[in-house]
Amino acid sequence: MDSILDFVAGGLLQLSWWQLVLVTLVLTHITIVSVTVFLHRSQAHRGLDLHPAIAHFFRLWLWLTTGMVTKEWVAIHRKHHAKCEKEGDPHSPMVYGIEKVMWKGAELYREEAANQETLKRYGHGTPNDWLERNVYSRHPGLGIMLTLIVDVLLFGAAGLTVWAVQMAWIPFWAAGVVNGLGHYIGYRNFSSPDTSTNLFPIGILIGGEELHNNHHAYGTSAKFSSKWYEFDIGWLYIKLMTYLGLAKVRKVAPKLKLEKSNQVTEKTLQGVITHRYEIMTRYADLLKKTAQAEIDRLKGVKDSLSAQQAALLKTVADRITQAEQSLKPTEKEELEQALSQNKVLATLVNMRDELTRVWASSTASSEQLLQDLQVWCQQARQSGIKSLEQFALRLQRYAA
Repeated sequence: MDSILDFVAGGLLQLSWWQLVLVTLVLTHITIVSVTVFLHRSQAHRGLDLHPAIAHFFRLWLWLTTGMVTKEWVAIHRKHHAKCEKEGDPHSPMVYGIEKVMWKGAELYREEAANQETLKRYGHGTPNDWLERNVYSRHPGLGIMLTLIVDVLLFGAAGLTVWAVQMAWIPFWAAGVVNGLGHYIGYRNFSSPDTSTNLFPIGILIGGEELHNNHHAYGTSAKFSSKWYEFDIGWLYIKLMTYLGLAKVRKVAPKLKLEKSNQVTEKTLQGVITHRYEIMTRYADLLKKTAQAEIDRLKGVKDSLSAQQAALLKTVADRITQAEQSLKPTEKEELEQALSQNKVLATLVNMRDELTRVWASSTASSEQLLQDLQVWCQQARQSGIKSLEQFALRLQRYAA
């Protein structure tokens, strides 16, 4: 009887509480690494190739610990990038609200996984071997049940808690925190046309997925860190696997290159398109500094109209650099009113929108885009706004 009670209490391993906590963290960390390295960087974005043995280990582990089907996860994530924060985005807090994405992100995932059109359009190139067709995709719940049995055998009654944490880990951290908070709070290195943010500069807890804004700027890059102070543990594992011959990196974010020449050529055009989000980040800084300078100037003018304009501009200053979809209708109206009263800022915003069209057009030829960029640089140099002139001079030095 004592041996039975001991088994129920601690299972085969008879671990102490702190050992149980440590084992649980290790198990969930392997799951996070499987998601970020296999599902996300390798399968969804093709940023790296994995050795078949390590790829299948990740696939097996995810079947055991999450029940997620590779094709479903990949298709939903690709659709998120294709429809980011617009109608059709499977899990945008801008569409569904932050609370729903945070706490019901797994439900949104399951709803979209049932959409066969999504799977057909975005799920191409994912595993389709005998195991996938007959085991992993056909019986996604079987792996979860096997994990429950193993956890109880190894850890006894505490195995139920270990299993519960394993089951909740990805729905909370990936479906909730990354998809929710990763588009709601944090800092931005790149002015991508969405609200994606970096949650922390140290990407350990969620395998590097904390650096979400970096990822949205360069979606196919296998490396998520960008600044010197950022650490992406997922990239560390990829480098280790590369050293062992288990992985091959295909794509990383391009490094910025500036030429000495200031002639706007096809090389300049390619450099501008490649580094467009870095360019928009610099432009956002220009707008912020100009807005503050205009506020200070208006405060120095002693009349009621200037005081009103300064107050309005101070209210909307942060909105000038925000993504349009993140602004409420009333906020947009206030911003438009403030810009209508300030020629310098209105010019800068209009020039920003014109510059964005250089890489946003999907129909214009390379020759037309090059001409548009040349015209933009000429207009910027002749704008009479010193900061914009300097920006254009630097832009002319970009190269792919």
